[in-house]
Amino acid sequence: MNDTIRVAIIGSGPAGFYAAEHLLKRTEHDFEIDIFDRLPTPHGLVRSGVAPDHQKIKSVTKVYDKIATNPKVRFYGNVEFGKHLGLPDLKRFYHIVIFATGAQTDRKLGIPGEDLKGSHTATEFVAWYNGHLDYRNLDFDLSVKRAVVIGVGNVAIDVARILCRTEEELKETDIADYALSALNESEIREVYLLGRRGPMQAAFTNPEVRELGKMMDAHAVTLPHEVELDDDTRAELETSKDQSTINKIEILKSFCDPAGHVKQRQLHIRFLVSPVEILGDENGRVRGVKLVKNELYRDDKGEIRSRATEEYEELEAGIVFRSIGYHGVPLPEVPFHEKWGVIHNEKGRVTDPGTGEHLDGLYATGWIKRGPSGVIGTNKQDSGETVQCIVEDIKSGKLPQPENPDRGSLEAFIKECQPDHVTYQDWLRLDVLEIERGKAAGRPRLKYTSLEEILEALKNQP
Repeated sequence: MNDTIRVAIIGSGPAGFYAAEHLLKRTEHDFEIDIFDRLPTPHGLVRSGVAPDHQKIKSVTKVYDKIATNPKVRFYGNVEFGKHLGLPDLKRFYHIVIFATGAQTDRKLGIPGEDLKGSHTATEFVAWYNGHLDYRNLDFDLSVKRAVVIGVGNVAIDVARILCRTEEELKETDIADYALSALNESEIREVYLLGRRGPMQAAFTNPEVRELGKMMDAHAVTLPHEVELDDDTRAELETSKDQSTINKIEILKSFCDPAGHVKQRQLHIRFLVSPVEILGDENGRVRGVKLVKNELYRDDKGEIRSRATEEYEELEAGIVFRSIGYHGVPLPEVPFHEKWGVIHNEKGRVTDPGTGEHLDGLYATGWIKRGPSGVIGTNKQDSGETVQCIVEDIKSGKLPQPENPDRGSLEAFIKECQPDHVTYQDWLRLDVLEIERGKAAGRPRLKYTSLEEILEALKNQP
């Protein structure tokens, strides 16, 4: 066996980079790692998912730069799995393949009107304002007065907050230039954020909700009876004495007082309501949302859940964003669990759904492995678990032997199948160009948002 173990990582988001980092730390083996991404730019959701007004979070890319510039690591951007190279190709060149493709779409609500004009997934909107190449040409009608965001996770809050930001605030971010222009002309004055359970069960974090009270020209508003805890929730909180949750409730209660609400926009945070239908007008466009009011109860396991009552209300709105969780997308020839939206796996080992047997040499990490949970840093531990399985399998002699585990052969193959691939050195040059363009516009970064722009910029940059 060749002493060097060749590894392909499909996906260059946090999970993919952390997998590479863990492999490099296992000095008992000599790993050569190639990271592939269908986009020409690396970093996954750090670039296209993290809110543009959260610049500090994006500084984690400095860690990824250090990993990617290690001589044992190469990056191939603008190379798509299933298009430019398939599983048989990877098996020919690599001992190990790790899938780190994330969760690329949203879960469905499963209610009437979900597909009306003006009803969008949060994923689409987030990717659009972040300059994702696949979404830059989407059209969002921001000429309406009221928007509804379904969900109370951090992504839902990001969407609501961006809709409420002023041009002055957004200019301090790396939001896509076309999105900045569109949001500056937005006529939206009210945003409703809808949660099906109570404030204690809301998925957003305290820093996210606290930030809503500090927007330049928008008030956060809650209803006293919706942020008041029911008896079961109050008892649970008194028992747990969870200070973080106590603080969350206090923040939300501080938004109840409408006195002094003189800012142009209002962000209404609602609890204990679920959409049962997105209402449309005669032209097939969103005109509102029908909501059912919920109540909390304890199930047989003692967990607090929500259930619908017989009370309904209609909320007028011209645009709806659905943010109830991400969902993975299947990959060609890779076993996929449709309901869960993940690759079939056990602790990161890809398994045959029929037999449960591990498919030697194939692994998964990140959201495509465990589902869309946790924050960026969660992927580090998750990738560590996968790499531990890899090391154990090497020790057990379960490593498949590729036909041609030679870096030069792979390089020649990529040049032939995708001559327009982007290296990490290309990305670093592009990174400098985007920051320079941003400085010229008085902003932290001005992104290139089309493949043509990116390839042209790299061609003209020595």
